[in-house]
Amino acid sequence: MKQVAQAVSGGRPRVVEVPPPGLGAGRVLVRTRFSLVSAGTDRLVIELAGKSLLGKARSRPDQVRKVLRRLRTEGLSRTLDAVRARLAEDLPLGYSAAGIVEAVGAGVTDLPVGRAVACAGAGYAVHAELLSVPRNLVVPVPRGLPLRHAAAVTLGAIALQGVRRADVRLGERVGVIGLGLLGLLTVQILRASGAHVFAVDLDPERVALARTMGAESAWSREEGDLGERARIFGGGHGLDAVVVTAASSGSDPLVLAAELSRLGGRIVVVGAVGLDVPRRLLYEKELDVRLARSTGPGRYDPAYEEKGLDYPYPWVPFTEGRNMEEFLALAGRGEVDLDPLLTHEYGIEEGESAYRLLLSDEGRSVIGLLFRYGAEPDEGEEVPPARVRVRREPRGREGTGLGWVGAGAFARGVLLPAFARRPGVRFTGVVTATGLSGWNTARREGFAWTTTRLEELLEDEDTDAVVIATRHRDHARQAAAALRAGKDVFLEKPLALDEEELAEVTARARESGRLLMVGFNRRFAPSYRALRRLFRERAGPLQAVYRVNAGPLPASHWTRDLEEGGGRILGEACHFVDLLIHLVGRRPVEVFADLLPEDGLSATLRFEDGSVGSLVYAVAGDPGLGKERLEVFADGVAAELCDFRRVRAAAGGRVRRLRAAPGKGHREEVRAFLDALRAGARSPVPLSQAVRSTRATFALLESAGRGLPLRLREE
Repeated sequence: MKQVAQAVSGGRPRVVEVPPPGLGAGRVLVRTRFSLVSAGTDRLVIELAGKSLLGKARSRPDQVRKVLRRLRTEGLSRTLDAVRARLAEDLPLGYSAAGIVEAVGAGVTDLPVGRAVACAGAGYAVHAELLSVPRNLVVPVPRGLPLRHAAAVTLGAIALQGVRRADVRLGERVGVIGLGLLGLLTVQILRASGAHVFAVDLDPERVALARTMGAESAWSREEGDLGERARIFGGGHGLDAVVVTAASSGSDPLVLAAELSRLGGRIVVVGAVGLDVPRRLLYEKELDVRLARSTGPGRYDPAYEEKGLDYPYPWVPFTEGRNMEEFLALAGRGEVDLDPLLTHEYGIEEGESAYRLLLSDEGRSVIGLLFRYGAEPDEGEEVPPARVRVRREPRGREGTGLGWVGAGAFARGVLLPAFARRPGVRFTGVVTATGLSGWNTARREGFAWTTTRLEELLEDEDTDAVVIATRHRDHARQAAAALRAGKDVFLEKPLALDEEELAEVTARARESGRLLMVGFNRRFAPSYRALRRLFRERAGPLQAVYRVNAGPLPASHWTRDLEEGGGRILGEACHFVDLLIHLVGRRPVEVFADLLPEDGLSATLRFEDGSVGSLVYAVAGDPGLGKERLEVFADGVAAELCDFRRVRAAAGGRVRRLRAAPGKGHREEVRAFLDALRAGARSPVPLSQAVRSTRATFALLESAGRGLPLRLREE
């Protein structure tokens, strides 16, 4: 199917051919009829992409800080891989569309196939022929409202939320600063709310248009003393409220809003403007400054947007979805007129021409630009192919046929570069949840084709083995399916999220006889192996202390979601449990753990030979100290491993530094996996060891829940 994409590295947006998106539970598959280009937002994205690397860094200092932290802890090579992967991406554009329901996923019962709907959401309601959108971001279109008008639903909901935040009362005098599409919608919604509207813009033509849409007083910035005009319009007091819908890198629009306001007035910031305003302006009038969060309550909340959990109406009457519905109702009743605002229309195949216009001098006259998709619905519409060929030949024409599942940041920045550097690998197909992500990965890394259907890859005869690097909830299920299909599997950790999943995937591995390797990479790190050699022939028990300064993650991060990621202990701390077990080389017999707020953990593992491993998984610290430190003591020897870069050992009163290449073992584990495939050998991480580490991690959580030590069953 066709989709519009913008390269992070710059250049103009382009129309690319990608696989259709997957459906999934709680999703609605929509055949797009129209999608709206938000001229301001898209222009900002394109301009940022077009900046030099230095320009991007100046625009996003937060990302620069992340890169510098990664450089300190993970080294130059891995950091460069991650940065290159990011710069090679193409981003989806668009976040507002309308079309016809093509299919619904499990759990969606109230939207029949064939229903006209409007969709919202960056990454969901994109400029593409088919959309897979979570149910809470899809609303029915009122009968009689053209789909080309309904495509403005996201901008309309943003405007409506700004008016709600202004708490406008009937008869109040309200200003709107910035008369782009968002501002002109706000003018009309305010008028429908019974407000008297005062409008301001730099462009006299936009000002004139605002007057036709209900602004009783509208002015360009060049037309004299706007503060005095607002005072007169407000009956000698100024404006009761001002909604700022302008976009500006500076704070001038907010300063103007303060000047137009009456004593005790309200200012609502909707547009992207600077907030650096002299305190005196706000203080002397005791102004109430509020920000509007996009489309309303539910925005940026994964539970609402992705999982479909609604807020109870008595407490939150107007959520993101209900704002979308109410805007469409206003448009359906004719209280918002969209015809004068939708100034340009292009077929999706003309996407590149549309953006040429938008980025030209003439493009400044564009208010709303629509992409059009096909004709009216009919039964003969083509279904896009599930597989899209990207190259004639895959990278590497001989060797192991390798397919890939999942292309998130870790896969792109770490695993894929490690596999791409190895000879004798032939990249076949890549499976991702969204077509554009797969197309990006296939084009950059040399895969022959891409799809959003796992079955396509598992049925492919040229694919010998698959790498699974999806979100944790899918690991065991996808690995079991690949093993049933006769494929060897490299599975990024964790192996499973519960005993039922663990039993299923291990049974499939044993039945199939195929190789299943879990990505416990740290046991392959050269620095760790140098440390482990010191204790291989030990006579007595070993004591190890493993401190992980993991740092905080927002509650909304997918790894902290118990369904999606299993939580941080199952999702990441399993790495450190595995390393302690591998280091000791004996069976763990007892665990005891305490959970700390935000998924922190303090745990002890006791082993059958008397060895003890202590794990501190800290989430409340600062990353500047470094992430991982392992200290080991046995037989008169003490050793220390810092961030898999430095190893020191002390014995007989002397301290020496051990030589070893830096790195967390990703390259080495990939080499070991491929060597085992070619030799027909067993997994470099034996399945029995992966199961033992996984069960020990399960036991830590159970121990923490009970508040008691837990004996581990014999295997």
